[in-house]
Amino acid sequence: MSEIRKAATRDGYGRALVDLGNQYSNMVVLDADLAKATKTIEFKKAFPDRFIDCGIAECNMMGVAAGLASIGKLPFASTFAIFATGRAFEQIRNSIAYPKLNVKVCATHAGISVGEDGASHQAIEDIALMRTIPGMVVINPSDEIEAYAATLAAAKHEGPVYIRYGRSALPVFNTSETYKFEIGKGICLAEGEDVTIIATGLMVSEALNAAEELKNHNISAKVINIHTLKPLDKDIILQAARTTKGIVTCEEHNVIGGLFSAVSETLSYEGISTKILPVAVMDIFGRSGPAEELLNLYGLTSEAIVNKALHLLHKI
Repeated sequence: MSEIRKAATRDGYGRALVDLGNQYSNMVVLDADLAKATKTIEFKKAFPDRFIDCGIAECNMMGVAAGLASIGKLPFASTFAIFATGRAFEQIRNSIAYPKLNVKVCATHAGISVGEDGASHQAIEDIALMRTIPGMVVINPSDEIEAYAATLAAAKHEGPVYIRYGRSALPVFNTSETYKFEIGKGICLAEGEDVTIIATGLMVSEALNAAEELKNHNISAKVINIHTLKPLDKDIILQAARTTKGIVTCEEHNVIGGLFSAVSETLSYEGISTKILPVAVMDIFGRSGPAEELLNLYGLTSEAIVNKALHLLHKI
């Protein structure tokens, strides 16, 4: 059996930037002194005259991106997720989203898998913050191939987009030759009748592993990849709620305001009474440590998903 290839979603972002640069002559990439980490350095090497390093001034960078968009440029603005969504929230809200400008906020190093940088750099609130902004598209790719495709789709979309990328290398389970990305459309990766596992980002591969493990318990699990948290694919969620006995949501994000909240809101709006349990960061800050150890510590694993599914089905 061949070893599964691993790559960070930020790698897919860097690769996509270069391809987009060849396609869009009006494209400009901005960074906040983190080009090597965010992978925007790939664009800088290919198109140095269209790369702007704004320094450690994230709020200013978002304002510059807004200005460039207002004169017909296609700006991609990058920094770590904690700084993009936390430090520059006001500029994204008022200077980019309110006037509906065509800016792509592409933030890397999201979630606790940032690792040793600790709680100050671990964005576990970014999806919640971006979901609250009217008109903002929010995307969280699950692997390097999906990240590449999501970046291409963001360039075609007219209006503000937030994409969340990770630092750690993840299993690449999609195939570039067959994969198709569509903003706002979830993907059913496995069919099942007993329980639905809805996952986003790095938790998608864990969800697939959990579905395999649940077979040992004679449990059939449907697995859905929600790469776009806004606009949310309500149809795929409602169909799953109506055809299985409950839902487990999985995210590398605070349990408040992310995927669990989005799915719960959808079910509530539609008046569907379905049991739903979260696998998420349970409203606490992260800490410093190796990414894999942190994911285990905070219960962001296939084992945790299995246990939640068993609990939901009253098997434990």
